[in-house]
Amino acid sequence: MWYVSTRGIAPRVDFEGALFSGYAPDGGLFMPEELPQLDRETLCQWSTLSYPGLVKELCALFIGSELIPKDDLNDLIDRAFSRFRHREVVHLSRLRNGLNVLELWHGVTYAFKDLSLSCTAQFLQYFLEKREKHVTVVVGTSGDTGSAAIESVQGAKNVDIIVLLPKGHCTKIQELQMTTVLKENVHVFGVEGNSDELDEPIKTVFADVAFVKKHNLMSLNSINWSRVLVQMAHHFFAYFQCTPSLDTHPLPLVEVVVPTGAAGNLAAGYIAQKIGLPIRLVVAVNRNDIIHRTVQQGDFSLSEAVKSTLASAMDIQVPYNMERVFWLLFGCDSQVTRALMEQFERTQSVNLPKELHSKEKFYSLGMLSEVVTSESVSDEAITQTMGRCWDENQYLLCPHSAVAVNYHYQQMDRQEPSTPRCCLAPASAAKFPEAVLAAGLTPETPAEIVALEHKETRCTPMRRGDNWTLILQDTIEDLSRRWRGHALNASQ
Repeated sequence: MWYVSTRGIAPRVDFEGALFSGYAPDGGLFMPEELPQLDRETLCQWSTLSYPGLVKELCALFIGSELIPKDDLNDLIDRAFSRFRHREVVHLSRLRNGLNVLELWHGVTYAFKDLSLSCTAQFLQYFLEKREKHVTVVVGTSGDTGSAAIESVQGAKNVDIIVLLPKGHCTKIQELQMTTVLKENVHVFGVEGNSDELDEPIKTVFADVAFVKKHNLMSLNSINWSRVLVQMAHHFFAYFQCTPSLDTHPLPLVEVVVPTGAAGNLAAGYIAQKIGLPIRLVVAVNRNDIIHRTVQQGDFSLSEAVKSTLASAMDIQVPYNMERVFWLLFGCDSQVTRALMEQFERTQSVNLPKELHSKEKFYSLGMLSEVVTSESVSDEAITQTMGRCWDENQYLLCPHSAVAVNYHYQQMDRQEPSTPRCCLAPASAAKFPEAVLAAGLTPETPAEIVALEHKETRCTPMRRGDNWTLILQDTIEDLSRRWRGHALNASQ
């Protein structure tokens, strides 16, 4: 299986190359050169698999046994999920009035990112040990990515991780999950800025190709192909749990409601759809509505500022993974995708044309709204949904999950005949007590989260007026020197 850049200039790479690169050297994102097609028979065989079983099948399909033999792959995935609290790893709660909530948050940090990052970290360490290499992972986070990335690699001997978190812009629990990990390979910085601002120094550092190569830098943000790959399993599991039957021709549709900020779960769902999974995608966002505007009006442009919402992990202005969605939408035409994304980077605003002529192909861009439905949800609607779900089911939703469930309630109240529907729940309500209180409900806080309050913390400030890029470069150079010293001592 080969991977190509959505912008078409970078040379193709195998899974290992895509895993270690993050962004392609031409600024694009890696995608499979060819998408396999799953037939009805394969889908029926997969329908009885557990969530880890589905991850194993998808990874085998997209990685290739010449890179990771099947037995090794299965061991890595079992190890990745060994610390999850639920025996199923991912669990479907069937609630009243046809509400299906897929709980993706049974990992150590109570968020869906534990699923993809625990696997990605296993793949990384597998290749690093084989090649006797070291990497420095650099992560910018709006809340959940940082803690899940730290959790997945803490204590790993071939990996250092640097995390930039937006001071005061994530919840207290999210911050403590990062700052209380005191392992030697974990380096956390608290930035006086929002998550888009802290992405700037990271982008600057990664744009210096020689520096990236010299220090073996990589990113684990949602643009990493390995994360998108594992996230495809959410959609397959949702489908098999919610489909009424696999005996009909054609197979029945299931609607999957995806709450998102950076569009990683959306890209994963669109790829799943492209390879043969009969799902209809609904993307649900908070008041940061660039994806909603893109679907509804073709308006892919930045707002003036990021709006702070109760669903804070989705307070993102630049949904990086939309580039993957566009590439698929344009029939894998990298020339068109590159022109579009370069214009967006220059002007921060692109209107998707209604139709497109390129290389004698014709695209109607009404197609995006045919592929995906969208909605944008206010804080008021989030708290109302949390309240309603509690009243009807005694079930606490996190604010991000409520963004998805809000769509279900809207459809139900219209009494429209509906296909089976599954709402993805990206985090546990336990991580967002402030939002639970705002909804007039009582937070339920697990003992492990309460214990964070009493732990020692470590976090280096990046203040306004500091040169953030320079601080980041200096930290990376220092870690490289240390690793070279360790390696030298080990060889003597």
